[in-house]
Amino acid sequence: METSLERLWHYTQTPEIHSRWDLRFTRIEYLPRTSADEPQHFLYETKIGFGIKVSGKGMTSGSHSKESGESTSALKFWSDEKISLIRTGSGYWKYIPHSKGITFLTWYDYETRHGAPGQWIDRLLFRPLIGWATAWSFDSLRLWLDRDIAPRVSRTLYLLFALANVTIALTWLYHGIVPKLLYMETGELAMMKASGLFGGMETTAVIAVGIGEILFGLAFLFLGRNRFLHYLNIASLLALGCTAFVAKAAIYKAPFNPATTSIGVLALSLMVLAMRPFLPDAGRCLRQPQKKKHVDL
Repeated sequence: METSLERLWHYTQTPEIHSRWDLRFTRIEYLPRTSADEPQHFLYETKIGFGIKVSGKGMTSGSHSKESGESTSALKFWSDEKISLIRTGSGYWKYIPHSKGITFLTWYDYETRHGAPGQWIDRLLFRPLIGWATAWSFDSLRLWLDRDIAPRVSRTLYLLFALANVTIALTWLYHGIVPKLLYMETGELAMMKASGLFGGMETTAVIAVGIGEILFGLAFLFLGRNRFLHYLNIASLLALGCTAFVAKAAIYKAPFNPATTSIGVLALSLMVLAMRPFLPDAGRCLRQPQKKKHVDL
């Protein structure tokens, strides 16, 4: 991160600020302590939707002892609530200054409750999700510090980005399934025959195009950040619009014709391309496993 150690420390060690950028926590509250040498105890809370929240406790300590400025913040955390999959855990943050800013590292691990079912839920769902949330939150913090994009703005942009990709996906899925595979006689087959390009294989061509559009739509659900996918979307819409005009120009006189559909979906891709540089991306964080290191409190 292109910032100072003092600023990054402030943004990560101040509870009110920490809870603003970290998706894993809704509220963090430091508890009073009797001396500066005592580890800082805290309460945390996470809302998981539908009025349900999970809370727990923890303690943390930090040091600025190395001459290089390298700093470490270690913590332990636990929850007594049965709804919490995490029983207890520990981890650390490490801040390493260098000429271009700060390298911000993290490691944490935890024990689950609910026996074997809890372990399977953790392995298949919870651990990948919390890993993604950690990386996404770190990149949100980077954007806040480096580009002054507040986490609330990042989350709003990300929701718009997701909505745009889902809308593009549903549009392609609909056009691939309904008029091409289910009801091709309503117009798709006629346009293929009018083009004169398929020599009696028009039905096969419509099915092939429909399958292609379905796969293209699914790609936006999983690869929606890829800018080349959106360039391809724009090019495809323009090409299909021209093809439809050549095959059956009269279709452009109908309500909800290819022009009205294509312009909206094309505009969504332009919006996504414009938003990409300002979106947090979990993929920007290096998430390769490193040798585990424990920091004693």
